[in-house]
Amino acid sequence: MALARPNRAYRFALIATVASVLGGIAGYMLGHYAFAALAKPVLSFYGKLDDFEHLRQCTGEDTLMLLLVTSGLSHLPPIKVVTILAGVAQVSFVFFVVSCIVARGARFFALAWALRRYGDPIREFIERRLGLLAAIVAGIIILLYIVVKYSGIAGSITTC
Repeated sequence: MALARPNRAYRFALIATVASVLGGIAGYMLGHYAFAALAKPVLSFYGKLDDFEHLRQCTGEDTLMLLLVTSGLSHLPPIKVVTILAGVAQVSFVFFVVSCIVARGARFFALAWALRRYGDPIREFIERRLGLLAAIVAGIIILLYIVVKYSGIAGSITTC
């Protein structure tokens, strides 16, 4: 859509951001208020229940906050799992919404900017390499987090 109407690229990014944040809020609410009745069967249906349970057992509050950012930027781990987990873990709702806006907005507005600035030639690059670039950025964020968190000041890394 941004290629067809470049002058509306940022409008499309805003719409995508709002819709994504609303979807994230729905996942959060499922986890917070209706995990056993609704979220667990949904996760099971999508084959994500095992991923969810593993994350639930291994994730502290600070790690969950990092997951919100990385899943928002690159879907690592899947954002459906993280939003429901955030609700179950009762992460601050305000922090949750702000992190969704920042992470998802950054992704959608960066795409809108690239498509508006470079047009059709950038489309092929995005289609082939954007997932890899987003995964690299998420990996760098995770690496920086580990370096800062476990640089000898805050204890040791625990594994699950």
